[in-house]
Amino acid sequence: QVQLVESGGGLVQAGGSLRLSCAASGSIFSINTMGWYRQAPGKQRELVATITSGGSTNYADSVKGRFTISRDNAKNTVYLQMNSLKPEDTGVYYCNADVWRVPGGPQFRYWGQGTQVTVSS
Repeated sequence: QVQLVESGGGLVQAGGSLRLSCAASGSIFSINTMGWYRQAPGKQRELVATITSGGSTNYADSVKGRFTISRDNAKNTVYLQMNSLKPEDTGVYYCNADVWRVPGGPQFRYWGQGTQVTVSS
């Protein structure tokens, strides 16, 4: 199996910064795209940012210029640097990874358990 473990969430004042990490472990041959999603209370889960194994990135319009996604392929870890945080960034942040467990096999998407980010005004 594959496990994703997030860390780095917490409580921060508006305008502050947080850095989230997500480490994948287990039966992994290779990881394609990794990403961060978030879910605010009463709302659906939404895309925050994604990054391919080659380093191509994609961001939600609401976080462009404030958040930066990066990854360390050797460590199977993805990061999310969040600057200039706003109260509307509050939510549970989930990472995911599209994993090949064996060469030439199918790709599976795995999710972390989520980490709470709370931005106070």
